[in-house]
Amino acid sequence: MHPVILIVVFGFIIAASLLAAPRRASVEGFFGGQGAQGRAPGLWVLVLSQVTTWIFARSLMNAAILGYYYGIAGTLAYACYYASFLTGGFIVDRLRESGAVSVQDWLGARFGGVGNGCYNFVIALRLLSEVFANLVVVGLIFNAVLEGSGTTAIWIVALLGLAYSAWGGLSAALRTDVVQMLVFLMVFGVAFVALVTAPSFDLVAVITAQGTAGSYNGWILLAVAALQVFSYPAHDPVMMDRGFIADRATTRASFLHAFWISTLCIIGFGFFGIQAALAGATYEGELIGTWDTMFPSWVFMLLMISLLVSALSTLDSALSSAARLVVEEGGLPRTLLAGRLVMVVFMLVGTLLTLWGNATLFDAVAVSGTASMFLTPVLVVGLVLGRPVALWAYLVAFGAAMAGAFIYFARDWNIVTPWLYEGHKYEQLLVICIVVLVTGFAAVLAGALRR
Repeated sequence: MHPVILIVVFGFIIAASLLAAPRRASVEGFFGGQGAQGRAPGLWVLVLSQVTTWIFARSLMNAAILGYYYGIAGTLAYACYYASFLTGGFIVDRLRESGAVSVQDWLGARFGGVGNGCYNFVIALRLLSEVFANLVVVGLIFNAVLEGSGTTAIWIVALLGLAYSAWGGLSAALRTDVVQMLVFLMVFGVAFVALVTAPSFDLVAVITAQGTAGSYNGWILLAVAALQVFSYPAHDPVMMDRGFIADRATTRASFLHAFWISTLCIIGFGFFGIQAALAGATYEGELIGTWDTMFPSWVFMLLMISLLVSALSTLDSALSSAARLVVEEGGLPRTLLAGRLVMVVFMLVGTLLTLWGNATLFDAVAVSGTASMFLTPVLVVGLVLGRPVALWAYLVAFGAAMAGAFIYFARDWNIVTPWLYEGHKYEQLLVICIVVLVTGFAAVLAGALRR
């Protein structure tokens, strides 16, 4: 595929995003997402924004890579995380029913600044990982189509994404999400139809595929996702921010529609990884090099545009959530300047992290998901059951989750390896998740019974 075509098309999408951004920025629009007339976003603006910020480039690649290695089990395992729209919608509705206006509002009323500090630390890392991982995919794509151009492309996309994000904040993210999602659905839809209508495509073979490494570890990952799916949305500030900007009925509907649309997109993209395994293609460049050799150039171009659009749509949403987090929860002046400075810092740090590298794209999800698991016992007992939770119990659950996340991240370190279950890394992750949940629930229930 000629790189000029990809660059021109992607440039057109960026230009369309810039045109879709609001012409005038206001403090309420920047942090609260309100339109020029002070109105909350409508249902389908919210739906498309939710979907496009969750089917980001890293997620699409993870679904395909897991499908390549573990067949349909791997793709379903990653798709299971998209049940987060159901659990996240439930959590948001219960929070709003209790009178809370954010997760931090609910936590702060029960655990004070310490409780909020723990939570904010986790979601700050989550936001950095989103910026970093999506820029990594940008680099992979441009290195595949024009060798050696990855780092330059990362910096250019980072600067252009920062430009329109810093102009309008959350209101810009919502408006550009609609444009970007419509482009994604059109482009990916054409590529998907080309895949399933190809003579070599066999649906039965795809949905029964075992992958190049066998399906066992895919099912293990499905169990991991099931354990993490309650807490996972609560630690995602992009989803949580969108849960408090429209009325409750609109919000409930938006989460339900986002669930089925995003799940179908993720499974559909996973089919491309499964098909690569069935075709016996060699794994190259996180599958990007593989697709370049097995698909017609125009199908490959559509896949790359899909990934680039999803990366761009996540960057602006992550930056707007970072601005709200640091300014509104961190006590900085609620001004456009403060929000824009926060965006610059997050984008700069995330971009610099791409120079450090990463073992696998799924590692960021696994570590982040494990770190979030302290919220499961806290929300189940405190929010759902309405029982008071002691601060010490909250901190024990938080400490267990942080330890679990660190152990998985450092699983190859000599000091950590002897303490781990001897098995595949995903089996180790499952054991870690079980221990984290058992520890957290034991502490939280003990704290609730004593009060």
